[in-house]
Amino acid sequence: MRYRQLGRSGVEVSEVGFGAWGIGASGWIGAREDESLAALHRAIDLGVNFIDTARGYGESERLVGKVVRERAAAGQQVRVATKVPPLNRQWPARPGVDPAETFPGAHIRESVQTSLRASGLERFDLVQFHVWHDEWMGRGDWLETVTELKEEGLIGLFGVSINDHEPHSAVELVRSGAVDAVQVIFNVFDQSPLDELFPACQEHGVGVIVRVALDEGGLTGRLTPDTVFPDGDFRQRYFRGDRLAEVERRAAAIAADLGIGADGLAEAALRFVLSEPAVSTVIPGMRSVRNVERNAAVGDGVPLGEAELKVLAGHRWDRNFYS
Repeated sequence: MRYRQLGRSGVEVSEVGFGAWGIGASGWIGAREDESLAALHRAIDLGVNFIDTARGYGESERLVGKVVRERAAAGQQVRVATKVPPLNRQWPARPGVDPAETFPGAHIRESVQTSLRASGLERFDLVQFHVWHDEWMGRGDWLETVTELKEEGLIGLFGVSINDHEPHSAVELVRSGAVDAVQVIFNVFDQSPLDELFPACQEHGVGVIVRVALDEGGLTGRLTPDTVFPDGDFRQRYFRGDRLAEVERRAAAIAADLGIGADGLAEAALRFVLSEPAVSTVIPGMRSVRNVERNAAVGDGVPLGEAELKVLAGHRWDRNFYS
């Protein structure tokens, strides 16, 4: 496993991190606790030292905390990031909303304390707002509270999880110097962070955590129009209508243009993300030891070549399946 700096923070994170939404049995249906714990342990065995969870990810914080505490007792340090949900429970953040309705100081503090109790940890290495809008810059008491939590040692770094497919909505925050890291959707289909966000992050020393690198499964080469998701799984809505057929067609075109089989698509998609120098880590969801082993193997420091990146640049697809 190779490691990269998380922006200017001085913190080193594994190129491949662990996205823990799927193990929380919330949104993604079908996780088993024993399998999730085994996946977390195997990831750490393979050099993964960064785990991303959230207050809204069901049992995820509890499971992550359990494993991280066990590893700490054995002398291993694993960095944990979590997220504060917006008080008004609105995803994504909408324009015209006052920050007092989303991230008032008292709510931020209460959420962090609740997450600490759930995880059994004494601090988080990174706490992120689960949504963000640049309209909140210079308003409210969120920054004051974040500063206090840092001074109290309850959090190490501060970040935001940027609205789905809206990387432009956090550029002002990045340029302000108030944030240590941003989490953003970036994949072969959604290449929009390359336009403005990533250059700003590099200029201002802000770390980049990439989520949805595999497009919720669309870039794994395993989804077909016949794929059926469990009842209650959010992917039923994400891939509704004729979306599975369109994704299959586009995924097949990517594989054909790269000259690889469908089984190699996920690796290529992850290497595409890690070929971008602004990226600090990518956090695919991993609910099984098999997936951990396949994904962690990509953190070997081998980027895609210029010819491959040029091919993938032609597969940019601007859309929002979350809406």
